[in-house]
Amino acid sequence: MDFLKFFKFGLVGFTGLLIDFGVTWFCKEKLKWNRYVANSAGFLFGVTNNYFLNKYFTFDNHNPEIGLQFLSFLIIAIVGFSINTSVLYSLQKKTSINFYASKILVTIIVFFWNFGANSFYTFKF
Repeated sequence: MDFLKFFKFGLVGFTGLLIDFGVTWFCKEKLKWNRYVANSAGFLFGVTNNYFLNKYFTFDNHNPEIGLQFLSFLIIAIVGFSINTSVLYSLQKKTSINFYASKILVTIIVFFWNFGANSFYTFKF
């Protein structure tokens, strides 16, 4: 594993997190959107940010098939979100682990999924 790419991927993920939360907050609190619609907008803005930063900053990838590549990145992000939600739900139902401790654990698991899947598929070519 390339540690520098792994580090950059984490850094990009943090910027996406800030964008996700910022857009969600703005849409929910200022525009008065439904919380789930606002959350979806935040997720999409964060994923879009992460795609472009990872494409050029993390992986230095110049594949011209941006549409297909973004779709791949988005699908991997949705699978990661599904893993996140289902494992978090299971941990909360079946253990007494604190919610935020569970969320940290699940976030680490999903980070490895996202990094691996995007390294070996989305940005491989």
